[in-house]
Amino acid sequence: MQKKINLLLIVFCLLSFLVSVLAGCAKIKLRPEEKPTAIVKLSSLNYPDFTDDMNYENLDESIRQSLSYLLKKPANYKFHFANDVYTASQMIASLENFQKFIASRPSADDLRKYININYYVYKSAGSNGNGEVLFTGYYEPELEGSLLQSDIYKYPVYSIPSDLVSINLSLFSPKYKGEKITGRYTGQTVVPYYERKEIEAGAIADNKVCIIAWVKDPVALFFLQIQGSGKINLDNGESVNVHYHASNGRPYKSIGNLLIQKNIIARSEMSMQSIREYLNSNPEKMQEILNYNPSYVFFKTEQGGPFGCLQVKLTPERSIALDRSIFPLSGLAYIETSKPDADENGKILGWAKCCKFVLAQDTGGAIRGPGRADIFWGNGKYAETAAGNMQHKGTLYFLVLKPDIKITQMAK
Repeated sequence: MQKKINLLLIVFCLLSFLVSVLAGCAKIKLRPEEKPTAIVKLSSLNYPDFTDDMNYENLDESIRQSLSYLLKKPANYKFHFANDVYTASQMIASLENFQKFIASRPSADDLRKYININYYVYKSAGSNGNGEVLFTGYYEPELEGSLLQSDIYKYPVYSIPSDLVSINLSLFSPKYKGEKITGRYTGQTVVPYYERKEIEAGAIADNKVCIIAWVKDPVALFFLQIQGSGKINLDNGESVNVHYHASNGRPYKSIGNLLIQKNIIARSEMSMQSIREYLNSNPEKMQEILNYNPSYVFFKTEQGGPFGCLQVKLTPERSIALDRSIFPLSGLAYIETSKPDADENGKILGWAKCCKFVLAQDTGGAIRGPGRADIFWGNGKYAETAAGNMQHKGTLYFLVLKPDIKITQMAK
């Protein structure tokens, strides 16, 4: 009898233990998941200093460009700041009120007070949630070219080929929302489009593609594809503005990383300029290295520009490229990072603090996640130097007008 009682006690204890474990598991499952957010709303006590190292004229122009985009959107079109949502009307009010205030050329103290009172500020969480963002740069390159092929001008700048197709996968299933594939139609199926080495070897039939111009420098053409837009100065005295139209759908692979891995260029010395110098000094290895990146870009001509992904003209040092799936494009932002101090020949003498208001007006294939940002530097020698060498950490903020702030209050 005693043995039966002991056995029952043991069974009861085991059942109690299992119930408690399962109850604990149930609690864990029912607990809502805490998803990390890409941008965090700040207390006004944690706002940055909001100093700006440039004049306000080009900031005003950049704001105008974002407004031209926003005014085409429905008034209730939504923009997401982490878990907060603002409409296109609120975004417009944010920019218009800021634009009116900087027209008075306020002092740094007045500007800080104005923002503290009237704006919410959000900070990028950065790549590891510590607020640290890697800033790089891009620019508008200028190439020498011709409308006619010759021994000097022999590298084609292609428009989009007629056999390139882009398929929106969300049309086939909601689970593929935002995804697409690029390829070419052959027979009764779609296959991946030619990669760089095939295109360079003449894989695209002449009747499938138009050539915008012929350029003399294959390395310059490669960097034009990376930058996404540029200007071709023709031998007849005219110029052509070209802009990204499509890619072959192949993944982008960095030749800079390749040269680092092969111990050809040290990571600390890596820049667009060092890559160019190596390729020009080793022409026999040039094509092999360029072909490491299978991605290839096709262009279209534009009147003016360069234009970002919002199809608005980019403003030097005021336009930035961000991950459009995370950040509110067209929005007013503020950055703190570093910029080069260079001489007229592009030699870097040092690095200076870079603090300024910018507008999110572009995106890029390599700009992914909350820890990446790309500054547009314009064109010319300094722009090339800054874009080619900048790889500095910093912080990124977004500003949006508080919903209860009236426009009339700002116009005083």
